[in-house]
Amino acid sequence: MIIGGRAHSLHDVERIAQEGFQFAEISILDEQSFMAELGHLKRMQNMYGITYLAHGPEEGAATDPEILRREYVPRIQSVLDAACELSIGLCTIHFWLDKRFIPHEYFSAKLELLRDMVGYAVKRSVLLCIENLSEHFSDFAEAFTLLGDLGMTLDIGHGALMTERNTTYEFTRQCFDRIHHIHIHDNWGGESAADDLHLPLGQGTIDFAPMLGGLKQKGFDKTITLEVRPEYLATCSRTLHRLWESL
Repeated sequence: MIIGGRAHSLHDVERIAQEGFQFAEISILDEQSFMAELGHLKRMQNMYGITYLAHGPEEGAATDPEILRREYVPRIQSVLDAACELSIGLCTIHFWLDKRFIPHEYFSAKLELLRDMVGYAVKRSVLLCIENLSEHFSDFAEAFTLLGDLGMTLDIGHGALMTERNTTYEFTRQCFDRIHHIHIHDNWGGESAADDLHLPLGQGTIDFAPMLGGLKQKGFDKTITLEVRPEYLATCSRTLHRLWESL
């Protein structure tokens, strides 16, 4: 298990590096703004020995494949181009596939767009990982069958939303081999995006031990991003380390 922090700014990256984390997961919203910060990111990489993962921009018009084709797919391709400048090997994206909300007639079109993005990522030697938002495994199953190079970022906090039981259990059981990265944060459950609070571990109601235990039992030893505010990173890292070692 390798723990890092989520960075939305250069200041976040520096704080994550100074606190001794091995990686920062940086938000890349577009290639132009990223390239303006590239020199600073490289200097911090050389100074602290930190590595980077990437997180793409929000999807926007999630139920309109034509807008996604014109606007979102080119942005993700731009992000992947930018990621190569720092030898980033994994990029997480939001690409909503919840069949409760995506009209049936648009689902196949979204899968085709996802195929295009995965193919582009392969050419850039980047593993593209789809992050669960409100989805269950059944929403991702077709994409995983169709796209052998698609990875998954398992978000344990999101797994507690719009569901009776945290979806981490079913993703771990059904597609562990696709889980290449994890996001962890706490909340109190809920039925909307407003309930996605990104609280420090222990300040919500998520019982992390059995879910992390299931992942550890299956041999998970990859990266975990603490998606909490920077001032909580050190405390949450200690909490996560203690919990992981106790399992």
